Amino acid sequence: MPLTSATSPRTDRASAPKTRAPGRPGTVFRYGAGFWTVAAVFVTAMAFSTVPTPLYPLYEAHDGFSTFTVTLVFAVYAVGVLISLLLAGHVSDWLGRKKVMVSALALELLAAALFLSAPALPVLVVARLVTGLGVGMLTATATAYLQELHSAHRPGASARRFEIVSTAANIGGLGLGPIVAGVLAQYLGAPLRLPYAVFVVLLLTGAAAIALMPETVDKPAVRPAYRPQRAGMALGDAGFLAAAAAGFTSMAVFGLFTSVVPGFVGGTLHHPSRALAGLVVFAVFAAAAAAQTGTGRLGARARWYIGLLAQAVGMVVLTVGVRLASLPVFLFAGIIAGAGAGVLFKSAVGQVADMAAPARRGEALAGLFLASYLGLALLPVGLGAASRTMSLSDATTWFTAVGGYGSVGDGRADAGRARSACRRGRPARSARLRRSGGGDLGKPAQSTAGRGPERACCLRPAPC
Repeated sequence: MPLTSATSPRTDRASAPKTRAPGRPGTVFRYGAGFWTVAAVFVTAMAFSTVPTPLYPLYEAHDGFSTFTVTLVFAVYAVGVLISLLLAGHVSDWLGRKKVMVSALALELLAAALFLSAPALPVLVVARLVTGLGVGMLTATATAYLQELHSAHRPGASARRFEIVSTAANIGGLGLGPIVAGVLAQYLGAPLRLPYAVFVVLLLTGAAAIALMPETVDKPAVRPAYRPQRAGMALGDAGFLAAAAAGFTSMAVFGLFTSVVPGFVGGTLHHPSRALAGLVVFAVFAAAAAAQTGTGRLGARARWYIGLLAQAVGMVVLTVGVRLASLPVFLFAGIIAGAGAGVLFKSAVGQVADMAAPARRGEALAGLFLASYLGLALLPVGLGAASRTMSLSDATTWFTAVGGYGSVGDGRADAGRARSACRRGRPARSARLRRSGGGDLGKPAQSTAGRGPERACCLRPAPC
């Protein structure tokens, strides 16, 4: 469930593939059509990955397993995404975008076939793992493909269209999946089959459309030797630790809502509507996408603290909503926390991209994604385990408290990183980003040379 699409995880300038330059007007038109086609397929693929979210209570009733088992199934998906990002997220740099995108869609079609075959738990686990493998491969590839198609269609133009569309396709797709599945399951029957059958048609159509689009990567004369994407950064680097903590907590927030919503709406609130459960999840992801887009022009540091504040407030409101068993309060909490988590995760990606040397940017971002997906996988599992010994309301209260405390910790870690940088006489990178408006992947911050130690170092009045 990658939640930002500013660029591909593999964006090292030294290793970036050469894209084909547009030629005749007809060719330019094909790049424009390709841009919107890839965006539509991206939305469809991401939506498919969240189709089971409002259906989990139906699987529980059919196969007789517990809420804890549902959280394990959810964690398996996150593991699949992470494995795919590390093993295949970068191979489209030399294999080509089209080939890897079609392969990712084929994995999702395989997962859909598994979902359709039987609603049994073992099949559900394997299907979610395969879905994660396909999503991890597709997210990096589709984002890079969109960037290259945008550049070929509008040479020299601002990248803002690409950033908005890629973000909306990624997170918007994650939000559309539950509401589409919920409506189909609620009103058209065959709830554990019809949603997947519909997406089989959509995914097949998408694969055929991608096959007709122009390729943007020239295959190298000699294919590079394969190696997995390296992940990591110096563990002692306070800036990376702050970004990793932000990634962990923000993805944990999304994991919390997507794992809690079906049980809370259907069990605690006694609303069995699958459409309602899907609508709540959609609201969380829609808020994240809108907040990421709406704060794009703010400085990196302002976005960081807006994300932290909104996420922490959302966690507090969520606790109130769960204790009161109030759907409106629960929904409001999801919107606030989702917006904060979306902005915070995007800020974390931008901070790591700026800190890392170009030759190690992919490695550093892979390390950030590793920390983030640990949050996505571990919190739902912990919540499910706690719900075996206490009520879902009590378990959610404890875990939202942890999430709120983690948000405060993210802010303190970033402040400590900035003070440490100032004491060493090294400009704080987030300060440079704040003044330049940078922070998005592939947009290096402007230099602060010659601006004086106060402006280059201090984030606010402090003894530099």
